[in-house]
Amino acid sequence: MAAAEGLRVRDVTVRFGPLTAVDGAGLTAPPGAVTGLVGPSGAGKTTLCDVITGLRRPAAGAVLLDDADLTRSAARERARRGIARTFQRADATGSATVREAVQAAAARHAMTREQPGRTARDRWRRRFEARRDAGAVADALLARVGIQDHADRTARDAPPGVAGLTDLARALATDPAVLVLDEPWTGLPERHARALEVLLRDLAGEGLAVLVVEDEIEPVLGVCDVLHVLDDGRVIAAGPPAEVRADPRVRDAYRDAHRAGPPVTTCRSTGGDGRRRAGRRPARR
Repeated sequence: MAAAEGLRVRDVTVRFGPLTAVDGAGLTAPPGAVTGLVGPSGAGKTTLCDVITGLRRPAAGAVLLDDADLTRSAARERARRGIARTFQRADATGSATVREAVQAAAARHAMTREQPGRTARDRWRRRFEARRDAGAVADALLARVGIQDHADRTARDAPPGVAGLTDLARALATDPAVLVLDEPWTGLPERHARALEVLLRDLAGEGLAVLVVEDEIEPVLGVCDVLHVLDDGRVIAAGPPAEVRADPRVRDAYRDAHRAGPPVTTCRSTGGDGRRRAGRRPARR
């Protein structure tokens, strides 16, 4: 599946009571490219991802995929349309093995995706054939993300990083048009981290729109075609990675964040209470 124009996010605003967590933010993630969304911790990145994937309704703004306006669509509809996501803290609980988790995602997609066929009988036959092949799909995806050796283990019993790569394989099992990855390198050993960089470039080369979310710029410099920097809920810079890194506004944002230490504000979507200490950063002009 490939979207002709990819993902377009326009002027999104999210409020939690008096706090504006995302303030008129926008970005574009075109097919065939790896787009980065970076910014200091607490800048609103995960909240914006929640809006993109339908887990949170914005106060204003729009989310579009190709020619479809998905702003009011539920998360399930967006997934059916081709938006898949991984999370910062992948679920490593439960008794299912890594293979079973990915196979279940492939089987679910097989039964919900649009299938060709002149009659309802033809379409149902294709759905059941696709579901029958879910095991083979899972095996291929586990090999592609590099965790086939852990297929028969539960994610919680596997080495660090396997839960996140299982989450990635589950997302790929939905044959997405847009892949949203929230801090995908968290917990990965060096070997898997480098392999993931190559995989993301390969996925983009196959026509996917890949959106990578990270706190720091350095880890994504060699992966992304375009970077968007979010600071205090606003996109303060966007463009080629080297130019964005050199932007004085970006340097100021990270200098302020590092000077302030751990963020006081945590968006509710990441587990915090949405409060912000007054004066945490200097006012921007």
